Amino acid sequence: MPETEHRWVIDLELTPPSLGDNTADADRLVAGLQKQLGSPNVSLDRTALLPLPDLLRKNNYRVRCIVCRDRGAWKVIFATGPADDRPIAGLAVDLGTSRVVLRLVGLADGRTLAESAFDNPQLNVGADILARIHYADTTDGLEHLQKLIVDGLNRHMALLCRQADITQEQIHLAAIAGNTAMSHLLLGTNPHWMIREPYIPAVNRPGLTRASDLGLNIHPGGRVLVFPNIGSYFGGDLIAGILYSDLHRRENTAILVDVGTNAEVVLGNHNWLMACAGAAGPALEGGVTKMGMMAGPGVIDRIDIDPKTHQFQVHTIENQKPIGICGSGLIDLAAQMFLAGMIDLRGKLVPGRCDGRYQEKDGLGYLVVIAADRSGTGKDLTIGQADLDSLTRSKAAMFTILETITTTVGVAMQDLSKFYVAGTFGSFIRPASAISIGMLPDLDIDRYKPLGNSSLGGATMALMSTDAVDEIDAIQERITYMELNVNQDFMNRFSAAKFFPHTDPSRFPSVQVWQE
Repeated sequence: MPETEHRWVIDLELTPPSLGDNTADADRLVAGLQKQLGSPNVSLDRTALLPLPDLLRKNNYRVRCIVCRDRGAWKVIFATGPADDRPIAGLAVDLGTSRVVLRLVGLADGRTLAESAFDNPQLNVGADILARIHYADTTDGLEHLQKLIVDGLNRHMALLCRQADITQEQIHLAAIAGNTAMSHLLLGTNPHWMIREPYIPAVNRPGLTRASDLGLNIHPGGRVLVFPNIGSYFGGDLIAGILYSDLHRRENTAILVDVGTNAEVVLGNHNWLMACAGAAGPALEGGVTKMGMMAGPGVIDRIDIDPKTHQFQVHTIENQKPIGICGSGLIDLAAQMFLAGMIDLRGKLVPGRCDGRYQEKDGLGYLVVIAADRSGTGKDLTIGQADLDSLTRSKAAMFTILETITTTVGVAMQDLSKFYVAGTFGSFIRPASAISIGMLPDLDIDRYKPLGNSSLGGATMALMSTDAVDEIDAIQERITYMELNVNQDFMNRFSAAKFFPHTDPSRFPSVQVWQE
């Protein structure tokens, strides 16, 4: 996002009152801000009004204000003297289903003050969104879920403030980006109808909310910007990702993909945006694959297999003994096994090519990735045929989602100028591996760009300028959402994509499959 005129913090010098100018203090400040902001819609919050008379006189009518904007209306939420050198902070939050990431930012200068993360305490109620929404229907369930996340935010925000040597009252704004369900649970808004046909959320645009109404322990006049969503399955975290990637400003068409429990996809440019979401992520989540887990120390994130010797080279996060595998490692493993001929075009294990690593248990085939004496668990780390079948379905769904959305708008995947991959998945994945199994299209590697935590990045950008609020709204209003469940071609494309890399290998010319 380019530099904009309006920041959340504004320094102002007013003409002092006189016998010939008896304008009230609040009206004087409002008039000064109206001129500077170029808007007649300016008002004062009570928290800014109460200390104003003494504040203005003590500082010879020079004042520093924190303003916010919502649907074109400006509100002064805090005022102090220009010599007040205490940091004026904002809090950016990636409100993940499993993991919550916090970043303290200086509102005046955009400087990062501190950052931390914690496991979402709602995991104790349910590992997935569906379980939490059902729990919200029980007596006091919604209130309990809301309290869990707010208490977690307050607790870790206090730790973050101590790290940055500021008080929580010095936080005046929070920008929070999460999926639609997580946003509802934070707001204490009933998510019941999100998962019931025709899948309608209670609110798509929460806007700016008083932090005190949510129970967040920041300045009493502080506000919370909860990113808007597009329906039940396309949330504020993706809106934040679009903002962060600048996809909505690009002249040439590009695509943004975020893979978690679902694969969420946005395609477009500065003229239009098309979005869809589908179930393409479950096989990459910890718990579905027997040795699968979230990225962390000791988790396999990269694997190479020599196609001739079948020697495994395994890399783990922080180089610790292997204890499991994350999504990017699983894609690497499948790609390397396929290129080495250890699995066939259908994703089935080829026992004769597995060099003693193949086992059978209860009639099901397994491949030993890490032997017990080399693992951090003291047990064999294995991948089973059922795991590979699940991955095959997920990779097919991912490619089919991409094929369907591009075909619908008449864009060839080869014409995409950039392919943004968001989240932890995007940070660790090797595009060549995803291409080898037919999960991502066979594009030049330099077109793929990992975004890291684009949800947190977008939330941080919202703290850089009040103009971001209008930009976020403009992104939300511009998106057309495509419902895959009613797309008749989806299942036909899906069936064709359930082969490595595809039933039509000409779509993947760079993939060199092992030959006898």
